[in-house]
Amino acid sequence: MLTTSLARAAAILRAGGCVVYPTETYFALGALADNADALERIVAIKGRPSHKPLPLLVGELAQLDAVVPPGFAAGPLGADFGELAALFWPGPLSLVVPCRQALPGLVKDANGRVSVRFTPHETAAALCRLAGGALVATSANVSGGPPAATPEELDQHVTAAVDAVLIAGASPAGGPASTVAGLAGGKRLTIFRQGATPLTALEAAGYLPVAVAG
Repeated sequence: MLTTSLARAAAILRAGGCVVYPTETYFALGALADNADALERIVAIKGRPSHKPLPLLVGELAQLDAVVPPGFAAGPLGADFGELAALFWPGPLSLVVPCRQALPGLVKDANGRVSVRFTPHETAAALCRLAGGALVATSANVSGGPPAATPEELDQHVTAAVDAVLIAGASPAGGPASTVAGLAGGKRLTIFRQGATPLTALEAAGYLPVAVAG
């Protein structure tokens, strides 16, 4: 397993590479979200179905400008998005929102939406900032295998296939992955995955889960 520094990992990402790095929940396999070739490598390394969108994370709110469409904040979902971000970010809540058309297809669903969260993990956030954009943050395992919360749990197939492994800062906490919620407008949410952010916390903030996707 070829471990590296934060600065070197960011340089690898900027050059179009793929890196394993820690997040608040588990180690992630990532690349810059706008690099279609690197995203194809991630899908191949994981053996992940290509129709399943790759989730993103950002290290600062300004990085969302390259993810959501122009004018999103002033649109019908902007107020809900802004309030949820203020209440729950940085944190393990992924929001499914419309995204820019230019983003590669591997991060988008059939409706042109992407799952994104603002990570509270200092290393992951710093990596985003140094790399210069949103990163893919899919679990660093072969599809269907267990996620890794420690370096020892990382799949050797994955670590051998990436360009570097970053192990720095706080260890991932493990436990549930992020909660994934789609904005339906009018403080309604479609819950795609129940996880580390409890539904009761979303309800206490005035949001209504209108459906739980299977």
